[in-house]
Amino acid sequence: MATPIKEWSKLEVRAVVRFLFSKGTKPSEIHKQIAETYGEGAMSRPIGYQWCTWFGEGRTSLGDEPKSGRPKTSTNEENTTRVDELIRCDRRMKIREIALKLEIPKSTVHEIVHHTLDIGRYLQNGFQKC
Repeated sequence: MATPIKEWSKLEVRAVVRFLFSKGTKPSEIHKQIAETYGEGAMSRPIGYQWCTWFGEGRTSLGDEPKSGRPKTSTNEENTTRVDELIRCDRRMKIREIALKLEIPKSTVHEIVHHTLDIGRYLQNGFQKC
């Protein structure tokens, strides 16, 4: 058995699924080949079957479709900048304090601090006093 490819992207795996499906390979065989080549975590069997269904219906795009639902309103560039400035001035400021000061939800501040700004970089780069 060949060594699984360790670094891959979803688009790469989906392209392989599309290629094999277009050659007439059955979805169960496609899943087996994907698991052998990319490892078990590359694509689950139900997701593989779903992609085969979509390709059979004429889908050509490998990317994710836009998601429906309510758009983000609080996690925007303006709030990200405001949170960033507050943290740079006082790194000890708590998420709750930032949320109260900026009048935005704590969950939004948490998202900005931990995911958008990646707060770990502040600890390495230091802060400037305001």
